[in-house]
Amino acid sequence: MDFTFTPEQQMLTDSLSRLLGQHYAFDQRRKIVASPEGRSTRVWNELRDMGLLALPLPESLGGLGGSIVDVVAIGELMGRHIVVEPWLTSAAVAAAVVAATDPARAEALLDGSALAALAHEEGAGTADPATIATRIDAAGRLTGEKALVIAGDAASVFIVSAKGADGAPALYLVDGAAEGLTRQSFTTIDGRRAAHLRFASVAVTPVAGDPAAVLREVLATALIGFSAEAVGAMGALLETTATYASTRKQFGVPIASFQVIAHRLADMKLAYVKARSLLLHTAALAEAGVASARELSLLKAQVGRLGRQLGESAVQIHGGVGMTDELSVGHYLKRILFVDALLGGADYHLQRIGAGV
Repeated sequence: MDFTFTPEQQMLTDSLSRLLGQHYAFDQRRKIVASPEGRSTRVWNELRDMGLLALPLPESLGGLGGSIVDVVAIGELMGRHIVVEPWLTSAAVAAAVVAATDPARAEALLDGSALAALAHEEGAGTADPATIATRIDAAGRLTGEKALVIAGDAASVFIVSAKGADGAPALYLVDGAAEGLTRQSFTTIDGRRAAHLRFASVAVTPVAGDPAAVLREVLATALIGFSAEAVGAMGALLETTATYASTRKQFGVPIASFQVIAHRLADMKLAYVKARSLLLHTAALAEAGVASARELSLLKAQVGRLGRQLGESAVQIHGGVGMTDELSVGHYLKRILFVDALLGGADYHLQRIGAGV
């Protein structure tokens, strides 16, 4: 099994890396996060012009037919630059489902004038669709609440997980202007704009295809994509910390020469390599259509556990300055912790593995 990116994927990531290097340096990112919109229209349009909004959509819907490995390649860079634009949740996760169900919305999603969002979480990481409380009543209307909907403050359409009248979990399309839908907007710990949603007898449209299969595929894509973001943040944090330890001096020598720091850096390197290797392995399995629920849980658990370990070590090596807002270290750690909280944390997925999922 080949775990390297194709030449085309490498060219794409090189181009995106240059773009984010120009427009998403840490100080620029801080200004974007602090802006009223909490996003950069310029960067979003640049992503569109690069074809990244079309990349995940199948060619039959006007997209470029990208794979889950493409999502991982882009997701890593999004994590490396702690990007707050909702590329993953809108373009990679929700857009294809929306376009397949309502083709009239495809053009607006492709040209970047509209955002789609996944509404699945219902509190402390709704990992198992069987635990969903939001439901469709006998009249075919949606009632319930969703939490931590990334880009939920500005999305014009949502794909919402809910239990149907038969009690089986599925996905439904909800218009952002639907009567009975209310939003409570906020900024997440890692700087993204999001919203809590409340549905009071809201009209819905069942998504195209097998509802249960579409829900599984959407959640798998989101889990792998978020894991890629966390691994990208881990890589940047490792590089930042190694550089700091090589230049910060105590007693006239770099602190990286101290045995305890050298061992800590080695442990961080091992954590990153383990997490990224598992990410690429799982993405390859998913692209081949053979990634099991156990393998997805293993990825989420390991990225969450190893990411926290690496992030905490980075902060400790930097000392008190590591958690200041002016330094990127704490922001990377927040991205890693936020990703761990989504779709079930490390402890939850380790329990699933132990239970033989």
